Amino acid sequence: MSVQGATELIQEIERLRAELASREQEAAERERQLERYAADLRETFKQEHARRDELSRSYAATVRALSNAVEFRDAYTAKHAERVTAYALEIARTMDLPLADQPEIEFGFLLHDIGKLAIPDSILHKPEPLTDSERQEIARHPKIGVEFVRGIEFLDSAAEVIYSHHEHWDGTGYPDGLAGEEIPLAARVFAVADVFDALTTQRPYRDPSPISVAREMIRAESGQQFDPQVVEAFESIDDNAFLRIAEEIG
Repeated sequence: MSVQGATELIQEIERLRAELASREQEAAERERQLERYAADLRETFKQEHARRDELSRSYAATVRALSNAVEFRDAYTAKHAERVTAYALEIARTMDLPLADQPEIEFGFLLHDIGKLAIPDSILHKPEPLTDSERQEIARHPKIGVEFVRGIEFLDSAAEVIYSHHEHWDGTGYPDGLAGEEIPLAARVFAVADVFDALTTQRPYRDPSPISVAREMIRAESGQQFDPQVVEAFESIDDNAFLRIAEEIG
């Protein structure tokens, strides 16, 4: 190889080395940029996650305050919403239903009687049997409750429970006389828990029933007031689970 050829070869090698070094530098810079982007994304995610957590806590606190406002009016139903919510979630978990892990449904359980804020105390606290007109007034509370939460986006799913928890499997409930699977599943689950708590706690017009008696009464309404599948799941839950919930909540 001539001297000129060798020189040209050396120059080409140097050019290639310089180009390689430049590309390596560009690749390193791109990697640093990607690392910065990743760090920024992680920080953004952490901040967004913190905001979501704060918002979720705010939602939950608001719902608890509304639920407490309902129960504050009636000493006999103190802690009712918390107990019946826990019972309903226990039934939902037994049925392996996704709604057991949906905060919006839990909000509906807690706020099921929010419409009673508009019902006169003279009716809510009356120890004697209600007249027909008084029963009709009480029966307005699901529709009133839905009006209370209308337009509150995070309570959209909760509204189904608030509106339909007094519907009966056989179509004899209120406010719309829905039957069977026309009734939202969450409301069908809640209905069993609601009656169970009502039967096993002190009320102005009667003493609490033992769990065994409450079970018999609910079993007798399977296929009539209650969804048979929900009753079957309720029946499979040990008494101790319900006793534990009642003891923890009070």
